[in-house]
Amino acid sequence: MQYIVENTLAGKSDLLKERTLGVEVFDRPSTYDTNAEAVVRFTAGEVRKRLLLYYHERGRSSGIRISLPVGSYIPEFLHEHDESEEIEEYASSSAAHIRDANISEDTDSVTPESRSISLVPANGSSHSALEEKGGASPLLGQSRTLVRGLLWLGLVAALAIGFLAGWGWRSHPTANTQTAVDKFWAPLLHDQRMVLICAGGVVFKKNNFSGVITAGKDVEYPFVSMQIASGIAQVSNTLARSGVTTQLLPAPSTPLTDLREHSVVLLGGYNNQWAMRLLQSERFQFTPEPVQSIVDQIQPQAHWSRDKSLPYSSAEDFALLARFRDSTTGSWVVVLAGLGRNGTEAAAQFATSPHYMQLLRDDIGKDFSNLNVEALLKVNVVDGKTGAPSILAVDAR
Repeated sequence: MQYIVENTLAGKSDLLKERTLGVEVFDRPSTYDTNAEAVVRFTAGEVRKRLLLYYHERGRSSGIRISLPVGSYIPEFLHEHDESEEIEEYASSSAAHIRDANISEDTDSVTPESRSISLVPANGSSHSALEEKGGASPLLGQSRTLVRGLLWLGLVAALAIGFLAGWGWRSHPTANTQTAVDKFWAPLLHDQRMVLICAGGVVFKKNNFSGVITAGKDVEYPFVSMQIASGIAQVSNTLARSGVTTQLLPAPSTPLTDLREHSVVLLGGYNNQWAMRLLQSERFQFTPEPVQSIVDQIQPQAHWSRDKSLPYSSAEDFALLARFRDSTTGSWVVVLAGLGRNGTEAAAQFATSPHYMQLLRDDIGKDFSNLNVEALLKVNVVDGKTGAPSILAVDAR
């Protein structure tokens, strides 16, 4: 907010464009993708809400109202009226963009038919900017110093709000606005500008139950299924809304050094070597092949596997959703992994859905912001399509 206000008052409103703000305010590279990173649009929306909240609750007597019109990054300034309809009328006028606070003191422009008060537009028009129906305005006898003082009073309040909004955005949503999804992903995003998405790769093998086998390091071009691709898209979109970029890497060729430098999301179970390895310290794990199942380390007799007497496209799947700080990498790890590809897709849907994550939060019964969390999910599969996931077991510590 400080950046756009200062540049507007300095007559540099041409700088107030989305890409310029992303580079100058949020330290994004000049080539960053504004469609993939909505940092500027998101922050502008937060500033608009906080301005409205401020003026509604505490700023009614501030004298000057500052607003940020939807679809623009150029702030507007107007003098507060006692009647809300006058504010709305003024806010819709094109003269709200200003460069300074000069107000004409020419009393000849006051007519019985006029009653709106406006500030001189930035183009320096010589027309009187002060009109009021029913007689002379109370401001006509005041000096420019007083008017500028009122402007700066409102400006300081708006700058404070803008600073808090910007800081809160960079630190991720505040406690009052955080959803269960925000709280789940928050540990990965702390002080991070990039999060790795490490996806398992496969190669085709018709005689296997799933029709594919895990791609090894010697495979130059591994494939991902539509279900894994859907999971990648859902996770990427969720992280992008928090202003964090993502980098997609294939699990077979991702070295440990990459995992130590960034938070990571591991997509896939048996086709993702890193998911299999890092889950070995957790309560719920994948059993070694050829037996493909999920086992509970606390209750080893409990295990879950797909029914291989049914076609792959009809057998219910099981999945793990886990978030933990890994001792091997020293960073936060999220694992979204199914016994099959439908389970992986369902785990990604679960981790990015406010509804499902609130169910998990309620099941845990306490704030899970910084806890190690595991959830065992059951997923119905119909004609190869992924159904709604349900929670079978939860562990949080």
